[in-house]
Amino acid sequence: MASGAEMWEDLVVRALARLDKNDYLRHFPNICLPKASPSEEPLADLETFDGPGPWDRTLLEVEVENPAAAATPEGGPTRRKMIIFSGNDYLNLSSHPAVRKAAAKASLIYGMGPRASSMISGHTDYHRLLEDTLAEMTKKEACAITPTGFAANTAFLSALGSIATLTAAAKRPAKHERIAIFSDALNHASIIDGLRLVERHQEAEVFVYRHNDMKHLDELLSNCPAERKVVYTDSLFSMEGD
Repeated sequence: MASGAEMWEDLVVRALARLDKNDYLRHFPNICLPKASPSEEPLADLETFDGPGPWDRTLLEVEVENPAAAATPEGGPTRRKMIIFSGNDYLNLSSHPAVRKAAAKASLIYGMGPRASSMISGHTDYHRLLEDTLAEMTKKEACAITPTGFAANTAFLSALGSIATLTAAAKRPAKHERIAIFSDALNHASIIDGLRLVERHQEAEVFVYRHNDMKHLDELLSNCPAERKVVYTDSLFSMEGD
């Protein structure tokens, strides 16, 4: 009997073969940017991250206006000092000197902003370099970057659901061919939107278990007859912080 990993690998191979057969398989066109001179190269002569520095909390410590509080003696709004942990940059790496220097240098050479979506003409050799580097760092076969975490979740879940359609015997997957996805009750909105999308396309059945309740999850998994099961959860829950 095939293991879970072998089953999923077989499904992905079959789905890709179906896309290729129908001439739906597409690759990102890799736009090669003009080569910078050695002195202009954005990645040249950059220091690496070697531990926290004076930049690490500067932009995370902010003052937030509190309109519900009484005004200050000067008549201005009352402010409260806070440390931001709700954003994507809670390590404040965007303020690291190496990141700021590389971004400024690259914008002077290549300009700012995306040219288009990656599928059209927005994928450059620098995007490919980043993907290859991340794949190597994480010891994975490949990597695909997305513009936001929201896009990553909806894209992945759409791709996951399409596996059921592409490997189905008919045009739409039968109930036993659908993927059973088990989602934490407090998963991010991007996950919920992605799940609604695959449900609407009748590619998956979604089961929601109580937040961090492994007993409830085990009950749902045990009582689900589906062969293809996926547990989808946040690692850090943005609404609760756990």
